[in-house]
Amino acid sequence: MESDIQTLMENVESCYDFRNKSVIHVAAGGGQLVGYGAAARSVLAVDADPEGVRRLGVLLREKGLLSRFIVFKGDFLTVRARGDVVFFEFSLHRMPDPDAALRHARSLAPETLVVEAAPGSRWAWYTGDDAAVERSWEAVGRFPAAREDTFMGAEQFHDYDALLARVRPRGEPAIGRIEEFRGRVGLAIQMPYRVTLLK
Repeated sequence: MESDIQTLMENVESCYDFRNKSVIHVAAGGGQLVGYGAAARSVLAVDADPEGVRRLGVLLREKGLLSRFIVFKGDFLTVRARGDVVFFEFSLHRMPDPDAALRHARSLAPETLVVEAAPGSRWAWYTGDDAAVERSWEAVGRFPAAREDTFMGAEQFHDYDALLARVRPRGEPAIGRIEEFRGRVGLAIQMPYRVTLLK
């Protein structure tokens, strides 16, 4: 899985140069892409989930990035700080109103970077996020894009139980949708994702 995260980060960085940028990172608690912070001037990491904030703090300590990050536990729509770019890391689909989130992002920074499962992603269907992902990309499409690239990734799991542990918090329909994997091992579910820069 680490190699997939490394490839994901390389793909994102091929589309956007974080060097010396002031970044507002939305829903940063997953922490999978925080490595870009080593090149950024500063990062305001925003997450409303207390557990996500805790995990992020641990990861930043492990990676020696604490001095680059300010962590804010709260709703992105309450952020008033300014930056060079607002970075949505697989988080726009979780916003109750993606249009409002993008408008707010554009009021905070001249650039908005969206990394999100691509429309039609099988992984988004398994997790029950397919409709939310579609709605998010419809919102993105209402703004002018300076760059847009699509990449292929995969969510990998040792076995069905590991997959179930990942999707169980999402409830139905996700739990029912993964039933076809019961009893299988070495699972890899394709996840195309799109990187879009709005200016």
